[in-house]
Amino acid sequence: MTLRTCSKRLAAAGLLGLLTACSSAPPPPDWAIEARNATERMTEAWLTGNHRVEQAEYLQARKAVAATGRVDAVARVELLRCATRVASLVVEPCAAFEALRSDATLADRAYADHLAGRGQPADAALLPPGQRGALAGVADPLSRLVAAGVLFQKGLATPQVVVLAIDTASAQGWRRPLLAWLGVAARQADAAGAKEEAARIRRRMDLVTASP
Repeated sequence: MTLRTCSKRLAAAGLLGLLTACSSAPPPPDWAIEARNATERMTEAWLTGNHRVEQAEYLQARKAVAATGRVDAVARVELLRCATRVASLVVEPCAAFEALRSDATLADRAYADHLAGRGQPADAALLPPGQRGALAGVADPLSRLVAAGVLFQKGLATPQVVVLAIDTASAQGWRRPLLAWLGVAARQADAAGAKEEAARIRRRMDLVTASP
């Protein structure tokens, strides 16, 4: 894995620095390599709509990290998994993290609150870089979708936010968040009485759904 690729993956959630070696530091232990690779595959599988692979890779990643006995590290795996749900507009409690909250770091607790749409302005500095500023300025695709998902939970997903999220998911070929955000756009078009636009969006959704 190149430094550029590694940095991109870490930027996606800003959480897994302890699981990877992206510098000239000594080679990481086997558990860290295994966890890093599994979390990458887990994330990609979820975003592309392969639930079976996502579940298997999640269990592999959690097993590798749990071998260290570090509750905070396991909590970060859970946060990454929950972040992919937020990016795909799956609004549900991050229950697996909450079970570990008491042993999580202050920054991870702040990020969990952010993902749930209840983050506090005072905690902004504790968040991953991609979650601190304006949405349009977020370079990493997954971080951008996560930030858009948080806005959606807060009722702040304007048509411009929805278009940006659609374009982001489309450019990456991420079927799951693309379908979710297209669904939002279709409902917005319906509400505005834009029947032709709503029909166009749903034809696009049919195309994505029919893809292998």
